[in-house]
Amino acid sequence: MFKVVRKKELNTSVTLMEIEAPGIARKAQAGQFIIFRVDEDGERVPLTIADTNTETGTVTIIFQQVGRSTMLLAQLNEGDYLLDFVGPLGLPTHVEDNVKKVCIIGGGVGCAIAYPQAKHFFKEGLHVDMIAGFRSKDIVFLEEEMKAVATNLYITTDDGTYGEKGFVTDKLKSLIDAGNNYDLVIAIGPIPMMKFVSKTTEPYGIKTLVSLNPIMIDGTGMCGGCRVSVGGEIKFACVDGPDFE
Repeated sequence: MFKVVRKKELNTSVTLMEIEAPGIARKAQAGQFIIFRVDEDGERVPLTIADTNTETGTVTIIFQQVGRSTMLLAQLNEGDYLLDFVGPLGLPTHVEDNVKKVCIIGGGVGCAIAYPQAKHFFKEGLHVDMIAGFRSKDIVFLEEEMKAVATNLYITTDDGTYGEKGFVTDKLKSLIDAGNNYDLVIAIGPIPMMKFVSKTTEPYGIKTLVSLNPIMIDGTGMCGGCRVSVGGEIKFACVDGPDFE
């Protein structure tokens, strides 16, 4: 059993929780994920690790209430317990030593995954530009946390109610055209957003990673449910990813 030690509503549908899991907290690295089950009848649901604290032995997850399992998870309060909380799973984010300047892009709840990536690279001394895209001002979250782990943070909203009006790809293109020679771009969010980020960087020849999170069952590569086609080869997101070029 795994105890919920902190719960915070980030907006009307996105919740942050800290779970007591000292073994995972000691080993987890940026880009890895966990699989949880609320109870014996629950689904196995993967969530990226948003943060860890080795002193308190806690793992932070951020999730959107979009189905039965995440709604049940959101009903838990501080002091309640989850049945299963397994990890860390997946490969940690890895980049070559010659990477000095990166742009990390999060779309909506994908910012919860982009945040630990930015934190990792910023801690390593890299120049980190971060673009966080939301539909509107009322669903913006983690702004102060992202600002603390980025050289520059740019927030965009589809309707222009906060930050700059437009899509993350608009801001990315303007930054590249302004002379920012990124060694790497990482995009995390809805599939269409990641697709168009890749289309934006392609003409410039900038290496781009995306985070894929298809349906997973066991998280160890045995079920084959998370297979994806990458460069004409079949990969399993749970063991070969979740980051792919």
